[in-house]
Amino acid sequence: MRLSTATVATLSTAGCLGGQSSSAQTVTMPGDLRFEPKTATIEPGETVTWTNESDIDHTVTAYEDEIPDEATYFASGGFESERTARNRVTEGLIASGENYEHTFEEPGTYGYFCIPHEGSGMVGTVRVK
Repeated sequence: MRLSTATVATLSTAGCLGGQSSSAQTVTMPGDLRFEPKTATIEPGETVTWTNESDIDHTVTAYEDEIPDEATYFASGGFESERTARNRVTEGLIASGENYEHTFEEPGTYGYFCIPHEGSGMVGTVRVK
């Protein structure tokens, strides 16, 4: 089978256009109460998508004192503070097969956790360089 130059060019970029782009990072929540990878490194303006692959619900909740001063607070459920996220945890749960995403604009290190499984060590970090 012979392909034209245009067809080859289209096929070679199809993976970039149809799949995950370079401006995204996926963090999974597998069944063993952890974030994978534990540390995600991205550039300013890129988005992290957390995907729940386990059979139990999780949250993605920023530690308010572990994000850059200029940064926007983030938490599944759209909460504006860690206290509100903790007080209304059921509204921020990510069900099995669902995801949550956040775009990081400010450089720095962001610490986050899963509220129901924080005591089990389900914590992670996003580094924005």
